[in-house]
Amino acid sequence: MSTKRELVLDTAIELLGSRGLRALTHRAIDEEAAIPAGSTSNYFRTREALLTGITKRLEERDHEDWTAPSRLPAPGTLEELIRALAAFIQHATTTDRVRTLARYALFAEAQTVAPLQKSVQRGHRRLTEWAETMLAPFSADPTLAKMLVDYADGAILHQLVSPAPDFDPFSSVDRLTRALLDAR
Repeated sequence: MSTKRELVLDTAIELLGSRGLRALTHRAIDEEAAIPAGSTSNYFRTREALLTGITKRLEERDHEDWTAPSRLPAPGTLEELIRALAAFIQHATTTDRVRTLARYALFAEAQTVAPLQKSVQRGHRRLTEWAETMLAPFSADPTLAKMLVDYADGAILHQLVSPAPDFDPFSSVDRLTRALLDAR
């Protein structure tokens, strides 16, 4: 069962991801969460505190989502690796679309809010470490993981901003991954 604070943050993530940064106000969160006026402000007095809380909650939820898959063995074949990377991109742009949009909204805001910047950097580092683990069976140079993560970020962003109805990242991930692994 979620706490009231988690409800506030999860509602804020939904608002941010579905309506954007301008729609994210203490009052809007209170209304959307159907909680008494002023509740969000009791937890997060300032906008910066709210945004920082959102980034931490995103990290928590991401960690929860990745705990189960991280216990699975790393892909043993190149095909399994490519399918896993493509599935990650597909998931971020479909099932997890709203949360991904919220995260990207925070990316832009992070340039001026130091605590957000640290959180974004931490999340990128964790994702890169996960990619390094996925690439380990292939004796890949760790810098390749960052390249794949950066590609995934770009592919996800473009699909969110300009959705292609028939979007399937598999062929692009396949070509890029094979090229990077062959180039080592």
